[in-house]
Amino acid sequence: PPHPPAPPKVPAVPPPPQPPTKPRPSSHSPQPPTKPRPSSHSPQPPQSPGTALTAPGRANRAIPGPPFEEICYNKFHMTTKSSPPSPELQILAAEAWNDYELLDSGNGARLERFGAITLVRPEAEAIWQPALPEKAWRAAQAVFRPGKEENGGHWEAGKPLPERWQIQRAGLKFWLQPGGSKQIGIFPEQAPQWDWIEAQVRAARRPIRVLNLFGYTGIASLAAARAGAQVTHLDASRKVMTWAHENQQLSGLPETAIRWMLEDALKFVQREARRGARYDGLILDPPKFGRGPQGEVWEFYKLLPSLLAACRQLISAEPRFVVLTAYAVKASALTLQAALADMMDGRDGTVEAGETALREQARGRLLSLALFARWAATH
Repeated sequence: PPHPPAPPKVPAVPPPPQPPTKPRPSSHSPQPPTKPRPSSHSPQPPQSPGTALTAPGRANRAIPGPPFEEICYNKFHMTTKSSPPSPELQILAAEAWNDYELLDSGNGARLERFGAITLVRPEAEAIWQPALPEKAWRAAQAVFRPGKEENGGHWEAGKPLPERWQIQRAGLKFWLQPGGSKQIGIFPEQAPQWDWIEAQVRAARRPIRVLNLFGYTGIASLAAARAGAQVTHLDASRKVMTWAHENQQLSGLPETAIRWMLEDALKFVQREARRGARYDGLILDPPKFGRGPQGEVWEFYKLLPSLLAACRQLISAEPRFVVLTAYAVKASALTLQAALADMMDGRDGTVEAGETALREQARGRLLSLALFARWAATH
């Protein structure tokens, strides 16, 4: 059959007009200017007080705060808290005086003159080479030879060595005597502390009470007593207690100026606190290890916190000073500074800390021998 006729054609509707599109730049067309990224060689923009930090699992965020900030991270979040500036540590250098000199040091030893007597004692801090010739060292009257025990040993005298002799400093006199250790009755590096203690007592302009714990042969007690303080001197050794009393008599100080206590330091302080005793000045020079008169054991790290807590209860309403010294311990001056600041928290005063040292005559080197922290009233 014939095909049906084709349907009429419908005119096509033109599409709506499209808005003009921005041509895409080609590699040959000019690029719009972009802000350059700073490189390691380009100057960096100034930082605001808040520094952008990245915490684990978090996006960057700026943390406002003071110039000194402590950033504390843990697994989930980050916090900030303000902290004070780091303390500035000091060096108290003891200079030579008429009756004492550190002549030289090195090779684990020090060459010293005490009055007319020259001695060689071991010193672990002297890790450098001596400045003086060997002849000067061989001329010493005696050399201390350490034993197997930490503080034991014996003296070898190359020349006749007196059993004891006396020296003086700034009007204070004291006996020196070699024994079964390298110590002979004086720590000359503490001379700046003696002067400071005496100055603190005089600055009080009133009678004050001073407690000297672990007082040894008593030179700090003599300095405080001469300045006018009523001193309580405590040590656990009867021998050094007698020695200290002889130093008092040798210096011509009145018997009533110093009260002598042969006792364990911690027990005494705790008992004094229960009695309501109060002191305006405290001197603490605890050893690394020691024993009380009844066999009580002293260990620096174990018992010092308890001793400082007990001493806090002895502080008067108007304290003048506290001195804390440490020898031969694996601590730092920052450790003592923080402990003393905690003990004197709430009191109107300042804490300073650092090292005590002897200035060597041969080359002027400083031989560090002890750590210290001390607090002084600001009024």
